[in-house]
Amino acid sequence: MRDPRYDVLFEPVKIGPVMAKNRFYQVPHATGTGSSMPHTRAGIRESKAEGGWAVVCTGYCSIHPSSDDRHYPFSSLWHDDDIKAQAVMVDAVHRHDVLAGVELWHGGGVVANKVTREAPISPSGIGDPVWVTHPIQPRVMDLADIRELLSWQREAALRARTAGFDIVYVYAGMGYLPFQFLTSRYNKRTDSYGGSMENRTRLLREMIEVTRDAVGDDCAVAVRLTAEENMGVRGFRGDVEGEAVLEMVGDLPDLWDVKLGFTDDGVTSRFTQEAYQEEHIRYVKHKTGKPVVGVGRFTSPDTMLRQIREGVLDLVGAARPSIADPFLPKKIEEGRLDEIRECIGCNVCVASYGEGVPIRCTQNPTIGEEWRRGWHTETIAPKSSDDSVLVVGAGPAGLECARALGQRGYAVTLAEATRELGGRVMCESKLPGLSAWARVRDWRLGRLETMSNVEIFRESRLTARDVMDLAPDRVVLATGARWLPSLPDSADGNPPPVAQSLQVLTPDDIMAGIAPQGAVLVVDLDPYYIGGVIAEKLARDGLPVCLVTPSVAVSPWTAYTEEQHRIMVRLLEVGVDVVTSHNFVAAGSDGAVVESIYNAAARTVPCDALIIVSTRKPVDALHHELEQYADEVVAAGIRGIDIIGDARAPGAIVHAVASGHRFARELDSNDRSIRMEPAGVSFSSVAL
Repeated sequence: MRDPRYDVLFEPVKIGPVMAKNRFYQVPHATGTGSSMPHTRAGIRESKAEGGWAVVCTGYCSIHPSSDDRHYPFSSLWHDDDIKAQAVMVDAVHRHDVLAGVELWHGGGVVANKVTREAPISPSGIGDPVWVTHPIQPRVMDLADIRELLSWQREAALRARTAGFDIVYVYAGMGYLPFQFLTSRYNKRTDSYGGSMENRTRLLREMIEVTRDAVGDDCAVAVRLTAEENMGVRGFRGDVEGEAVLEMVGDLPDLWDVKLGFTDDGVTSRFTQEAYQEEHIRYVKHKTGKPVVGVGRFTSPDTMLRQIREGVLDLVGAARPSIADPFLPKKIEEGRLDEIRECIGCNVCVASYGEGVPIRCTQNPTIGEEWRRGWHTETIAPKSSDDSVLVVGAGPAGLECARALGQRGYAVTLAEATRELGGRVMCESKLPGLSAWARVRDWRLGRLETMSNVEIFRESRLTARDVMDLAPDRVVLATGARWLPSLPDSADGNPPPVAQSLQVLTPDDIMAGIAPQGAVLVVDLDPYYIGGVIAEKLARDGLPVCLVTPSVAVSPWTAYTEEQHRIMVRLLEVGVDVVTSHNFVAAGSDGAVVESIYNAAARTVPCDALIIVSTRKPVDALHHELEQYADEVVAAGIRGIDIIGDARAPGAIVHAVASGHRFARELDSNDRSIRMEPAGVSFSSVAL
């Protein structure tokens, strides 16, 4: 039963001509699907509608071929042919009595139009080199272009209404075209669309008006606004430009959806806390009489409640938390708070979009698989045999495997060699900024503790003989992987020489509490976060630290999680000497020699201890031991031995969780088919 304290979260909210049945609002966010994968996208959105979100929105939806964001997967309403693909998602959401919203979008000067080859457009011919890694500049829009833009918005809004959407957006944020007119760094015009704040707001006013004219009383009109850019006088400031815009058009739309600028909107938990946007968007409610929705990686019902009680928001917006747990509202409504699968703020979801593939989530392995594999985020097929299963290893793969098998009804024994459960999650969550990652362990352990058919044994390091004595029907090895204290061979085919007097350690050693002495050199050959966070930890411990990497940036893959810049800033703040684009050559008593990848120019850096972040090797001793006793294994009645997670293929935590979940889903199942989107469905026909 719901806690009465949260009743306010389930009050209906009127949004123009439509009514949201509660205050939970899944704001527009990308899913890495776009119009080319309408069924996959619909499956993702329907899961949230079923889970209790009162409003479920699309990601960004282009209104014209001059707003082509490929290689990123986006959706579109360029032509009437595009309506059908959008209606698939609308129908899926409407099946659950939920409102569907569409975020109409024109990227302006921050898209390159690589497929349509249309010239980009912007108010004054100014693009954004940080966003557009393509050698083309936008052309200056004239008044005829502005009239065309308004007609594109109107036509797309008409198509959105035909598709069945209930809320239609004007997107004036994140550096996109309407926002470019609002900001002086993009808008240098001297006509009636530039100069004064009133003139710069004119386009937004007109876009709201043409959208309203198109949808009439059938749909609500929403504006998504970047309320603060945190760029000082160069950017859009809430207390200056933001308040001015709202004073002029604050009551024109039916809803304001507010957020921060591109670099601050989806910050990882390593660098921000829940509700971190509050101080920057709080002013909006004081400047409009219309409902306001905002985000802040909300996972706590108490934080959500405070946003409403204190007048910060009218609707609790979410992107990442709705991915981690599509059923978050329903769990609050039904008093099942302990079942909420909290977002860990790792931004693997964001990275999937950046790589142009359907969304993934560390916490929720079913996201993106709802239609493709038929996986439901909350339910799972019951067991189809009476087999008992022994899962060896309680890291992220083992915990998820045991949890899902337990949910199916199998008799599960989970054996962990150490006292603490969680494996790498337990270790890594103790590193600077990664405490939220412990939620991967905590949620699964909480679920396991409710299952009478699952037994957990700590401090149980098993041998092959132990496994045979237990005699389960199935054995699943989730024994993880360990960082190797070795470097890849140099160009001469030999490993780089390292003096025996040096202390050589791995990230596993550091996480186990082994303290290096003297000057530390971190040799970082891993593209993800571990090298940078180990360097940060050691610097915070008071050691002189140098990090060297052959990559042009520290932790380069974190550009996809939108935290690479922050990682670099943090390392410099704590005093780490960062040396990029250099190979480690050798280390002796006089220090370590590193060499430029470009011209072989060498330099020497202090080095008393060497931390090698290079390769992880599966912990597979038990597997090999069981292979040696193959006949006895069969005689013990063990019918299958499987390997999952890092023990199978070392990867990120998201891969380990997905591996454990997939095994549990597919055990004793003959249906492992994957549905593909219909051939011939494209992101839009292009008529130039």
